[in-house]
Amino acid sequence: MNLENYKDINALSALKESNKFKKVFFYRICGTGMGAAACLLKEAGFEVAGADRMFYPPMSTYLDNSGIDVYKFEEHNIEEIIKDYDLIVVGNVVARNSDDAKFIEESGLPFCSFPAAIGALVLKDKTVVGISGTHGKTTTTYFGVQLFEKLGMEPGYLIGGVMDERPPARVGKGDYFFIESDEYDSAYFEKFSKFRSYYINKLIITSLEFDHADIFESIEDIKNEFKAILPCVDEVIACSEWQSINELKVTDKSWSEYDRENVKIINVENGLTSFSMKCSVGEHEFKTNLMGHHNILNLASVIIVALKAGKSPEEIQDGILNLKMVQRRQEVKGKFNSSPIIDDFAHHPTAVQETLHAISLKYPGKKIHAYLEPGSATARSDLFQERFADSLKGAESATIIKPSRPTTAKGQGDLDVDKLKSDLEKSGIRTNVVTELEPLITLIKENSSEQSVQLVMSNSSCLGLWSSEFVKIL
Repeated sequence: MNLENYKDINALSALKESNKFKKVFFYRICGTGMGAAACLLKEAGFEVAGADRMFYPPMSTYLDNSGIDVYKFEEHNIEEIIKDYDLIVVGNVVARNSDDAKFIEESGLPFCSFPAAIGALVLKDKTVVGISGTHGKTTTTYFGVQLFEKLGMEPGYLIGGVMDERPPARVGKGDYFFIESDEYDSAYFEKFSKFRSYYINKLIITSLEFDHADIFESIEDIKNEFKAILPCVDEVIACSEWQSINELKVTDKSWSEYDRENVKIINVENGLTSFSMKCSVGEHEFKTNLMGHHNILNLASVIIVALKAGKSPEEIQDGILNLKMVQRRQEVKGKFNSSPIIDDFAHHPTAVQETLHAISLKYPGKKIHAYLEPGSATARSDLFQERFADSLKGAESATIIKPSRPTTAKGQGDLDVDKLKSDLEKSGIRTNVVTELEPLITLIKENSSEQSVQLVMSNSSCLGLWSSEFVKIL
């Protein structure tokens, strides 16, 4: 494999000279991160285009509205089109030794990952707040953006989720830039975490446990990625409830901590959560529309950033009272028979448990019927066999969407759905297993009443539920 063109970029020496690159082509542009990065570079003044094979909302809609030229591989001669460009940004969906990889490497053009591109071409001149961790990256990033906007600081951002009437990325006029900073690798030629390319100044770590078993073999592998970036950041804001995070702590780094001892929920009433928070300027009480301790803890991390930016608790209170959530995070899609139908991205046992708890707070006294699609490589494996059973114990009933493909997690077998069903039933939870959309919809209808809530948890399409005719009539 000839990666000479990439090696120049990997050193970042050429990429930092942004005046060298004016026209950037995104290869497989319709991924969540790729599309957002393309919009960001366009706003930053670069001429941007891209190509892909599959185009699905919401990213396809964003790209259509962005003014970016997007080509379908089947309909255009991409080899001719890219000759007019200075740099190829390669999506992580491109596999090593694939025809796409061969085409890129033989094009003669420099190429890089999207984290390397936005890091060197946009972020190097910003105060970058990187939100990392196993859980809550997307929502916490969005909380930070909304708070700093309400504080009048005009931040930039890149968020890997869909927000109402808002693009996925924005350069921003202010100095601060909030970016969702995940530990997943960047490209087939760049097998290290995306956040290592983001020029992060302030690193938030919300949580840290084993996940992404398709690329990591242990929690130590993930911790090594964090150890690699820690010397490069100015300060860390970390949730100290996680021992794996505490084991990363270094004495020569500014390190702020938060946990449930210092961030306590006082009351939940009328759709608002009151909580107290011990911080550098003393103990203060805040109020927000967010529900669930995990959301309150995530909010606490960006409150710390705002306090360090010189904002007062009173100013911060005004900014957090009415925060929006990213789509697919406790998102109410509508009602059926007076029962809310909720879509949530949870697919890890910790997220499932926390989401169930948050919904129980939001809908006190309601019976929660849970529908879980184990979609990721780790969720489809037997790694969380026992933990999924424990995480669903707060539900009135559980429905498991059986994975249609085997796991790609390293050294793991497939999730035993029948055993999961048996274990849940032993705990007194009525459990169903489905493989098709119609039985899933039938169960949702049967469980819907004024006394119930339907909570669908999936990082995938959930058998096409959210594009079905049923959802259109909610």
